[in-house]
Amino acid sequence: MENCSIISTPVGNLKITVNGGNVTGIAYTEEKVLAGNDPLLKETERQLEEYFAGRRKTFDLPLDLKGTAFQKKVWQALLEIPYGETRSYSQIAEAAGNAKAVRAAGMANHVNPIVIAVPCHRVIGKNGKLRGYGGGLEKKQFLLELETNTEEV
Repeated sequence: MENCSIISTPVGNLKITVNGGNVTGIAYTEEKVLAGNDPLLKETERQLEEYFAGRRKTFDLPLDLKGTAFQKKVWQALLEIPYGETRSYSQIAEAAGNAKAVRAAGMANHVNPIVIAVPCHRVIGKNGKLRGYGGGLEKKQFLLELETNTEEV
C-alpha cells in the first residue's frame, strides 16, 4: 500500500512516497505539508532533514526505482557521484554503458523519480554550466552550493 507525506525544505515542498518497504518517490510539489505515519516515511524525512542541515552526505534508504533498463543504469551512475562532486551528462552516459546516449542519459536524469537521494542535481553540462533540472536551476544551484559549502562533519 502506497503511503506519502509532504515536507517543507529549503528548496520547497517535497512529496515522499513509499510502498512495500521501499521509497518509490521524492518529488517537488506545490501540495501542502502532509504528515505521514509510516516508519519509512519518518526515516526518509529524518535523512532529508540531516542532508539539508549539512549532517548527511549519503542516504541509506531502500529504493524502488521503476524505469527502463537504461534509466536504471543512469540512476545507478548518479548514486555513485560523491557528495560535493559533479559529473557531465556524457560521463553519466558512459557510466551507464552507452557513451553516445548523452540525450537519453539527460532524459533519464529528467524523469528521476527520487530527487536528492538519487542526486540528479550533480549532473552538469560538459562545459561546467548548469543545465536543466526538473525543480528549476535555482534549486539545482542551491543543492550544489549546499554540498560544496558543507564542512566535514
